[in-house]
Amino acid sequence: MTLRVTNSLSGEREPFEPQDPDSVLLYYCGLTTSDPAHLGHARGWVHVDVMHRWLDWLGYDVRHVENFTDVNEKIVARVGEDGTSEADVAESYVRSIIEDMRGLNLKRAEVYPRVSEHVPEIIDLVERLIDRGYAYEANGSVYFDVTSFEEYGKLSNQDLDEMEAQGTPEEQSEKRNPADFALWKAGGVDPDAIEDHQHEGAAPPEEACETAQTWESPWGEGRPGWHIECSAMSMTHLDETIDIHVGGQDLVFPHHENEVAQSEAATGETFAKYWLHVRLLDAPDDEKMSSSLGNFETVAEALDSYGPNVVRTFLLSTAYHSPATYSSETISEAEARYERLERGYERATGALDSTDARTKVEDEQLRAAVETAREEFEAAMNDDFNTRGALASLRELTGAVNAHLDEHEAYDYVGLREAVETYEEFGGDVLGLTFGTGVEEGTVDLAGELVELVLSVREQEREAGNYERADQLRDDLEALGVEVQDTHDGPEFRLE
Repeated sequence: MTLRVTNSLSGEREPFEPQDPDSVLLYYCGLTTSDPAHLGHARGWVHVDVMHRWLDWLGYDVRHVENFTDVNEKIVARVGEDGTSEADVAESYVRSIIEDMRGLNLKRAEVYPRVSEHVPEIIDLVERLIDRGYAYEANGSVYFDVTSFEEYGKLSNQDLDEMEAQGTPEEQSEKRNPADFALWKAGGVDPDAIEDHQHEGAAPPEEACETAQTWESPWGEGRPGWHIECSAMSMTHLDETIDIHVGGQDLVFPHHENEVAQSEAATGETFAKYWLHVRLLDAPDDEKMSSSLGNFETVAEALDSYGPNVVRTFLLSTAYHSPATYSSETISEAEARYERLERGYERATGALDSTDARTKVEDEQLRAAVETAREEFEAAMNDDFNTRGALASLRELTGAVNAHLDEHEAYDYVGLREAVETYEEFGGDVLGLTFGTGVEEGTVDLAGELVELVLSVREQEREAGNYERADQLRDDLEALGVEVQDTHDGPEFRLE
């Protein structure tokens, strides 16, 4: 089955056909290093990580680049609170972000370029746009003329005449068109631009702005605009045309729209063949999780509370383009789902390595279930990286493993080996989960089996209409420290 992806540029689900049949150029818009990474950021990271892993599995040589934006007014606003200068603040957050990435078991990108290291490339790209008639200088700043690029608005499906103005009031006064955007900004950072972004403990705005980084350019001393940065870094480390550009849904306009315009105006080539956008993570009140709203849980806090396997399971339980909400209920469901997979893996490996696993025992149901799980996993991942469906196939595999072990005294060695390999290959190598670290042999396995037996009886009571008895069984389990969650996939539980 061919991989198909939902391309924001066309609005259609399309067969994935990279420029080079053997390799994929993948760029992901990274973080502005002004706040701790939260679970909304982690949603993008983990889904891009699984995209990378699946493309690896399909046999592509994946060149994955993800930037750090370390030049930004919001970073300057943290001076005095998280460092003594813009560069110092950025460095401290880059360090914590890398730690979070490692904690989430993300594959490493090929490079993590920083804006501050690519100012020469940014200046060269701005000069090329001026030379080609797509940009103009005004009072030491340089702006992209959106009216000069006929296809402006094609990614976000907006009409130029209906677009809102971009930039500050000062920038508006020197632009030809309100929708024109800055490629280069004259001077440093205005104290008024950071005042609303400062927290308690920050340095006075004037003092903080004195630490803002500036560079010499053909138009005078200044700083790069936000949008030009990603174009310059992706072209430097990948190519003028890349296969996949991924980013948060909130970046479609103006950031990604402006990337398309400036990149294609400069090169005359398609900038990215496929644009994939990750939906934002909602907080319980249906607001997006964001640093500015303060309604977030940091990646570090979530890893400390739940561990990487549960966090990854939570984030992968919905496809990257589907709505997702973070709450105590959804994280509890993720805990139950991961622990069920972990127990299934532990039971399978324990039985596989026991003397009860026999060469000549054949359970056709188990072997067929393994084959079906593999087929359904592959079909889900080839269906626009549908991680929810992929996880569901592993849960079905777990049910087959449990049924085999519960119903037989001698085990099918070959069937169990294939099941274990499927857990490790698809759950581990592709979904990035780590099995075999969270459940001990013996007591916990037995407890899990007993809980599943009680839940089976509970389901029978519910089907017979004995709802009071079913509720009593659930209450009895919870009194023993077993948290039960009724999901669309059936009851799941977590041993507290």
